[in-house]
Amino acid sequence: MKRQLLTLCCLAGLSTAMAQQVQWVYSTPDEQWKVCNDIHIVDDDPDVMDHVLITDYREQKMEGFGGTFNELGWDALNLLPKSERQAVLKELFEPNKGMNFTYCRTTIGANDYSRDWYSLNEHDGDFEMKHFSIAREKKVLIPYIKSALKINPALRLWASPWSPPTWMKTNRHYATVSGDHNDLPRDRQVTEGDHFIQEPRYLAAYADYLSKYIKAYKKQGINIEMLQFQNEPYTRNQWPTCLWTPEAMRRFIFDYLVPVFEMRHPDVELWLGTINCNRIEDIEVVMSHPDAPKYIKGIGLQWEGKDIVADVHRKYPGVKIMQTENECGGGTFDWNAAEYTYSLIRRYIGGGAGSYMYWNMVLQDRGTSTWGWNQNAMIVIDSKTRKVTYTPEFYIMKHLSHFVQPGAYKIKTLGNDEEMLAFRNPDDATVILIVNTADHTETKTIALHGKVYKVKMKPNSFNTLVIK
Repeated sequence: MKRQLLTLCCLAGLSTAMAQQVQWVYSTPDEQWKVCNDIHIVDDDPDVMDHVLITDYREQKMEGFGGTFNELGWDALNLLPKSERQAVLKELFEPNKGMNFTYCRTTIGANDYSRDWYSLNEHDGDFEMKHFSIAREKKVLIPYIKSALKINPALRLWASPWSPPTWMKTNRHYATVSGDHNDLPRDRQVTEGDHFIQEPRYLAAYADYLSKYIKAYKKQGINIEMLQFQNEPYTRNQWPTCLWTPEAMRRFIFDYLVPVFEMRHPDVELWLGTINCNRIEDIEVVMSHPDAPKYIKGIGLQWEGKDIVADVHRKYPGVKIMQTENECGGGTFDWNAAEYTYSLIRRYIGGGAGSYMYWNMVLQDRGTSTWGWNQNAMIVIDSKTRKVTYTPEFYIMKHLSHFVQPGAYKIKTLGNDEEMLAFRNPDDATVILIVNTADHTETKTIALHGKVYKVKMKPNSFNTLVIK
């Protein structure tokens, strides 16, 4: 078959519609968010076998992309004058611009990026929740969330706690292990088993606590549409944590959480998560409950969960999967961290996840937590100069979330597609994300709907193509 070669940078005489069929944006360590026109389109040739075929086969539906609202992020943003703070928020949340985040996470009580430890009820033995209060959250998290909602009122939200109130736990402390940034004595460390007291009155009070959180936020005009009742139930560390065995998770969800939420919040989805282990048999303990198909709408996976995401998707094809926390790095803010984040994105979405959550959207300086370790963020603010830096991880997330619309489907690709993800948007545009991790130029040949697109990618580059 004779090929007719078209180069988009030499489209004189062709219609505007033809010229607008392909949009290509790339980023490298030295150039961010640049438009490229040097793409070649040729008629497909059945004798050419080295290209990637973009099929029309729909896989999982994409729910959205986002990050996490944390207190230290709001503190960093408030280093800026109001106009500059608003500009950063628009980069994150303004629809169809910037990051275009549509689905974000928040914390119930303290996490490791809160200013310090707190819960919504630290009154020992208050089983009736008479002292439940979101007064602390009205000062920090709620203003942060409302600032985002003002920019994008359609922003979806979900929540999880890192630790229940300390009086509900076996060691009466927010942490599982002692460390240089907490006051937990070594003889009160929790090494295994359940950290939450497995007595009916405690379990019932905790279900009430989580229900009151949903109700209190709704009174503030904030709709939390999904709950995952424990962040990382397998983590032992010196910041807020809580261990749960699979049997305890099953008991709490179906005997306590489901009845309360079915009565008070039938519109709030309950998910199993956030699971940070690679043992699918532990997930099966919960999902084998006869009521699981009715009440468990999704499974949230993070960290070690990446090892089983594809297995979970195959075993529970009708259950939604979310990557709930991007691995946080060490405060390097470098290109290698962004390439690693892409490897996670590809692993989770390639394995069946329909949503992907970054961790800290904004931090200051080295990204140091209250408990003394440095982590990465998409946006970093210098506390002395007030300079705002958009890190490489901002751009790898933007290369995905700016273009892939909620309601899109991941579509199946065939061939040499190790560094590629493809999606079909509701408007029928095809979005292709390709990453070149090599230190030299690479050419990717992509076949779609009878045409072949030759993409000559710069070294160490993120590339998004939108084909209409």
